[in-house]
Amino acid sequence: MSRIFMFMSLCALLCYTSCTSHKEEEKEEETEFLVTSPLQKDTTVLRDYVCQIHAISHIELRALEKGYLQKIFVDEGKMVKKGQIMFQIMPMLYQAELEKSKAEANFAEIEYLNTKRLADSNVVAPNELALAKAKLNKAKAELSLSQVHLGFTEIKAPFDGIMDHFQVRLGSLVDEGDLLTTLSDNSKMWVYFNVPEAEYLDYKTKVKKDSLIKVNLMMANNQLFDYPGVVETIEADFNNETGNIAFRATFPNPNGLLRHGETGNIRMTIPLKGALIIPQKSTFEVLEKKYVFVVGKDHVVHQKEITISAEMPDIYIVKDGLAADEKIMLEGIRKVKEGDKIEFKYEEPKSVISHLKVYVE
Repeated sequence: MSRIFMFMSLCALLCYTSCTSHKEEEKEEETEFLVTSPLQKDTTVLRDYVCQIHAISHIELRALEKGYLQKIFVDEGKMVKKGQIMFQIMPMLYQAELEKSKAEANFAEIEYLNTKRLADSNVVAPNELALAKAKLNKAKAELSLSQVHLGFTEIKAPFDGIMDHFQVRLGSLVDEGDLLTTLSDNSKMWVYFNVPEAEYLDYKTKVKKDSLIKVNLMMANNQLFDYPGVVETIEADFNNETGNIAFRATFPNPNGLLRHGETGNIRMTIPLKGALIIPQKSTFEVLEKKYVFVVGKDHVVHQKEITISAEMPDIYIVKDGLAADEKIMLEGIRKVKEGDKIEFKYEEPKSVISHLKVYVE
């Protein structure tokens, strides 16, 4: 009986020792963390800016004379050609004025010619000839003015473009200056977007003088516009309230897909020299500030604040706070605290980044 008891005790001791040893091995395995370093290389980042899309020419067409809208030659949303008649205001009054001016001009011309013959025969004084000449010039000027007024009854397209909706209807009485419609030249589009001051300075320092940077347009349906644009102008002044400055990019629009007043996002590719790239999962946030755990040569971890200059899916581009040769914790950052000593396994940064969803080219 004593021997059986001793045998059972020995088995229990061996089992306890085995379990304890197994738990210690598991604990030791759990304390070995994965560590890497920032990947330093030249790369590019994409920055998106909310934009407003404008036709290269977008004007209001207004009545130049008062009268009834007699004819509409075009329809809303249709293309018109330069010089094409779009509206006609009833011309009867102006036609009558033109006929009257023609008659007065003819009468003044006859009177001038008669006076001239008499002046050539020294029958009348030169002053009377000069007066007749003045009356003729006045009549011709009034005739020209009548012709202009009659021409104003026909509203013609000043350029090729697309008609907007009508502000008046056929038969409406319009006054001088009343809005009839708007006309847009959509052959090219001007796209305006606001850039923060820091990014403007980066742009100016990295882009060669007089060179044009290409940009892309992400439309409201999250589809990329087929044709790239170029940044052609930058406004003179910053907006003091927002700290932004307006850029203008020009896009070709051969298929007429873009229309005045649309919105979208400008996508600009920014080159970065010697950028420090880290996985997003190696960071944590405290009070809206981002940190990493840096592992020293003594295997002790220290919390370090970093500044992010750009963000892409799965990765951050570090602006300040981290050196290329420093080791950072890649996993287990929630399991350690400031000053902990750890065991770690080092993985090359290029290998780490290449396994992320987005690989930086």
